[in-house]
Amino acid sequence: MRDYYIAGNWKMHKTRSEAAELAKALTAQLKDGKHKYLVAPSFTLIETVAPIVKGSNIRLGAQNCAQDEQGAHTGEVSVLQLKDLGVETIILGHSERRHVYKEDDGLINKKVKLALSHGFEVILCIGELLEERDAGKAEAVCERQVVKGLEGVKDLSRVVLAYEPVWAIGTGKTATPEDADAIHAYVRQVVGRLYGNAEAEKIIIQYGGSVKPENAAQLMAKENIDGALVGGAALKADSFVPIAKF
Repeated sequence: MRDYYIAGNWKMHKTRSEAAELAKALTAQLKDGKHKYLVAPSFTLIETVAPIVKGSNIRLGAQNCAQDEQGAHTGEVSVLQLKDLGVETIILGHSERRHVYKEDDGLINKKVKLALSHGFEVILCIGELLEERDAGKAEAVCERQVVKGLEGVKDLSRVVLAYEPVWAIGTGKTATPEDADAIHAYVRQVVGRLYGNAEAEKIIIQYGGSVKPENAAQLMAKENIDGALVGGAALKADSFVPIAKF
């Protein structure tokens, strides 16, 4: 039986005082929560949030990392620096990294392997553009991103997948629970072909894309949806907590 995993991606929001306020509210309101939880603040906020969530049932995440361990990489943040701050999980391959910052599958795969080699859990994001869905390519796109993103990865025990249809992120549009579950089921089949059915049954596949308190329960009720990667609704306790406790 897979455990539900609800993660909040704060993206480029919050000052340190705002982040501290939100982290305190979440640790207080989710302390009796039954699921697995994570918050991923901006890099500048991690040191503020870390001591607040430490010892709680909320994991500390980062939204990205550099592809190299350290060195002359101006403006980048290394896995060593993230580990030093107490980060446990790194989100990689988010659609904004792929489509705005032009990260390709090869680069994302390099980051995935580096993060895993340093003991991090990885949330690998996949998902198609609207024109790809309209062209009937949603499954093919997600399959390519899974296969190439996990190339050379032998152990899935610290890998989570997050299906985020790009057309549903921050748009207010949400894939119907049936649409989302169909892609999740297909992705699980892909994992089964790569790693065997036992691993496919174990792997957590989150849904992301305009997840709200109003639709969380319907999405989570689907057989292959194991949690949520939440964006906008993760920025306030009064919207994230109801999702987390759906």
